[in-house]
Amino acid sequence: MKSSVMRNALGWVGLYGLWTTMIVVTIIPIYWMIVVSARSRVELFDAPTLLINSFYAPNYLKPLTDPIFQRYLVNSLVIATSNALLVTALALLATYALSRWRLPGADNIFFWTITQRMAPPAAFVLPIFLIYTRVFKIGDWTLFDTQLGLILLYCVFNLPFAVWLMKGIMDGIPVELDEAAFVDGAGRWTVLARVVIPLVAPGLAITFILSWIFAWNEYLFAANLTSVNARTITTGLAAFVSVTGTNWGEMAAVATLAILPALIFLVFVQRYIVTGLTFGAVKE
Repeated sequence: MKSSVMRNALGWVGLYGLWTTMIVVTIIPIYWMIVVSARSRVELFDAPTLLINSFYAPNYLKPLTDPIFQRYLVNSLVIATSNALLVTALALLATYALSRWRLPGADNIFFWTITQRMAPPAAFVLPIFLIYTRVFKIGDWTLFDTQLGLILLYCVFNLPFAVWLMKGIMDGIPVELDEAAFVDGAGRWTVLARVVIPLVAPGLAITFILSWIFAWNEYLFAANLTSVNARTITTGLAAFVSVTGTNWGEMAAVATLAILPALIFLVFVQRYIVTGLTFGAVKE
């Protein structure tokens, strides 16, 4: 009896120790970024310490008052929010069709959709650059360096993940509910709006949240498919690297400001995350 209790206690200690280690490993880089953002250039090259002894406000004032970085921030908000809304809506319609309409080869279509996430994104940079600058070109207008271009492009990578996430949630909704609504005279759009959407709302919330975070944090395509007008806050970090050196303080300050919207967003919607991820996981 005592040995069993001891094993259980050791198991819990090991589990909590593992989680504590993971939390510390995750938090230390973020904390160090905040420490760097609070120091001047002289203090950065002084004796290193993990303590925040002072706060160098100019590191934050310049990005906040610079119109260029304000535009980067607005671009990120518009692109991430628009992409998340579009991806969530398309994923809802796609999974409803795959789950309810009994389409021929629905499983193959679903698998083909998921395979779009298997290739490395870097493999698509050059083809998409040529498509944006030469194929989708009307006069002097192209999709290159536009918010619309990034919004549509992020759908290519976020939509397969959203479909995969929503498919399991949609399969957890009994088909009998749809059939009962059809018997009462409801059409497909009515069933979708009044029966399905209220039931899959937690899944829609988590799909929107994750799609928003992915679009907000994306750097590779934003750096290569924008130049001035549609640059995002993540690409703005490269502006602090020059031939004369790197302004680590201002770079860390902008990086800290870049994670704040996502952090605030998660604080308000965190209760939907667990609900959405576990929705439909248990079936009777």
